[in-house]
Amino acid sequence: MLFDYETLKLIWWLLVGILLIGFAIADGMDMGVGMLLPFLGKNDAERRVIINTVGPHWDGNQVWLITAGGAIFAAWPAVYAAAFSGFYLAMLLVLMGLFFRPVGFDYRSKLTDATWRNTWDWGLFVGGFVPALIFGVAFGNLLQGVPFHLDNLLKPHYDATFIWALLGLLNPFALLAGVISVAMLAMHGAVWLQIRTVAPIAGRAHDAVCILAPLVTAAFALAGIWLAFGIDGYRIVSEPSHGALPNPLAKEVVRESGAWFTIYKSHPVAMLAPLLGLGMPLVTWWLSNKNKTNVAFVTSSLAMGGIIATAGLSMFPFVMPSSSNPNSSLTAWDATSSHLTLTVMFWAVVIFLPIVLSYTLWCYVKMWGKVTVEDIEARSHSAY
Repeated sequence: MLFDYETLKLIWWLLVGILLIGFAIADGMDMGVGMLLPFLGKNDAERRVIINTVGPHWDGNQVWLITAGGAIFAAWPAVYAAAFSGFYLAMLLVLMGLFFRPVGFDYRSKLTDATWRNTWDWGLFVGGFVPALIFGVAFGNLLQGVPFHLDNLLKPHYDATFIWALLGLLNPFALLAGVISVAMLAMHGAVWLQIRTVAPIAGRAHDAVCILAPLVTAAFALAGIWLAFGIDGYRIVSEPSHGALPNPLAKEVVRESGAWFTIYKSHPVAMLAPLLGLGMPLVTWWLSNKNKTNVAFVTSSLAMGGIIATAGLSMFPFVMPSSSNPNSSLTAWDATSSHLTLTVMFWAVVIFLPIVLSYTLWCYVKMWGKVTVEDIEARSHSAY
């Protein structure tokens, strides 16, 4: 085979990260627009303009979320099983939030009644806000460790009841991570609206960027300080060879203050990720003020990539640490599928990822341009 088992494990850790960043950039933009819809659109015509900036793309962008979920299932089946067992109610909340998106987009304009349309506007807000919040809360809990342990058959068991398993996720640090997630996606959506609309919507979008961008930097900095001084990380003391067959219980793990910052000492180049997460929102703010919106969209994307990469790099090689029994923690080395499965999936990505990127870019090129009230009125029956 082209790659040995250890190399493939590392490649798939990188690919899952890339898919999550791709989801944040593409589908996160749609969620951000949905969150801003009730606030930036002051009448029905303006709200239709906002919706139609993402109307041709929102459903295609969900490919990134579906692909990321499928990749986790196929590459890290143990993580998929443990996460869905413990985060079941949280996952249901995400799904219920996402349900508002297709019906909101498709049914909103079926009736002209103001109450009907306003209801679906808030439905689209929920469809953006709830998943963004839950995804951030999930990352916040992963950084603290999840209360599960594995038995001798590698079956995950949780130390909380079904309801308390959800309530326990809503701890202060996790909620801060949720705020970061919501703010960065809303910032990204605001930049998109500044690109695709004209005054007065574009002006309101700029005002939103001016609020959200510094909020992202401040919340991300606070989370970093909290992680450094208030939350213990995890460190592997001993483990089998990284190329060995996966066995999550074959390693020894300890909790240790500052462990999540070890990679930045051993690999200083990794500091690029948190620097992007801290600096790019402020650069986005500055570019938005200068009306350099296309570049601002790039820097907003870099900001989100830096924030997500920071979480992944800080935890590496951990994917799902266990706070109940650290030795049960799942890592990129011991929670993976077989060598053959990872190889087949790798070639599937090599073939299909360029195709997805190509048709996505083609769609944006073909449907580029400002969306105006006049444009929506001219095609009132076909627009959202």
